[in-house]
Amino acid sequence: MLRERTIGAGLGLALISAAFFGTSGIFARSLTDAGWSVSAAVTIRIGVAALLLVIPTIVTMRGRWHALRRNLGMVTVYGLVAVAGCQVFFFNAVQTLSVGVALLLEYLGLILVVAWVWLRHGNRPRRLTIVGSVVALLGLFLILNLLGGTRLDPVGVLWGLGAAFGLATYFILSSKVDSELPPLAVASAGMGIGTLALVVLGFLGALPMHATFGSVSFTGRSMPWWVPVIGLSLIAAAISYVVGIAAARMLGPRLASFAGLTEVAFAVLFAWLLLGELPTAIQLLGGVFIVGGVILVRLDESRSAPPTPPSSAPAPASATPASPAPALRAG
Repeated sequence: MLRERTIGAGLGLALISAAFFGTSGIFARSLTDAGWSVSAAVTIRIGVAALLLVIPTIVTMRGRWHALRRNLGMVTVYGLVAVAGCQVFFFNAVQTLSVGVALLLEYLGLILVVAWVWLRHGNRPRRLTIVGSVVALLGLFLILNLLGGTRLDPVGVLWGLGAAFGLATYFILSSKVDSELPPLAVASAGMGIGTLALVVLGFLGALPMHATFGSVSFTGRSMPWWVPVIGLSLIAAAISYVVGIAAARMLGPRLASFAGLTEVAFAVLFAWLLLGELPTAIQLLGGVFIVGGVILVRLDESRSAPPTPPSSAPAPASATPASPAPALRAG
């Protein structure tokens, strides 16, 4: 019964995290429409989020800094691969692929998570997990509305598969549990490391970094540029990552990754509510398929023996409303 309550709470947190991540496309679009490069928007997003979490992290880590030192390697990999790397891979993919195809490639990371759990922990996926995987990915396909003509560039596909690796790393590391290392610390340190990596890449000219500082159009209204920056950093990054880490620790990487698929559905929903971009019947059906796939995986989890607690760390990705600018999770 305790396990059921834990999983129920974990799914609730995972949906909150996915919903908050799903707002990133709305906030980011107002910046990119005003002349910001995507890499600049990503950098300020995770950089400001890391700063917002500094004081709460310092308070939470009193007397426990040794836990961060003990897990520094894992947190570094999280920051470089799951935060900075995933986003760099994804946004390079969308240079030559449609956003929908790039997202579909990125969310193949769910299959990598299932494979990792199988190979690393010997938890072979059973029939319900396999069926749930197929149903959820079919739902993603429908939501992204990929039935139209799309072109596939081989280099873009490789970038997309790199984003899938980054997303899988996000869920796997987020599920790791070290009782002395709070999710706040993992998120703050990881995003700080990711920000540093992106700043270095921008300085070297590997990523375009340009921004404008004036009024931007947000949900049809003119407002200062820092309003969407705060939303992008606080709601779509700081809160989303911390809550997502807590959820993954409760659920484990496999179930958390499937619950994370709802981020795409939330992104389409927010595009409808805030931008007036009405989802099609096919996209609504896709949302039903995604929820159905998550339920099937959840049923399979409930039938299995209680797993040993995962081990320690966090972190976005990337979801996109039907046509607006790409959302910016850890990809």
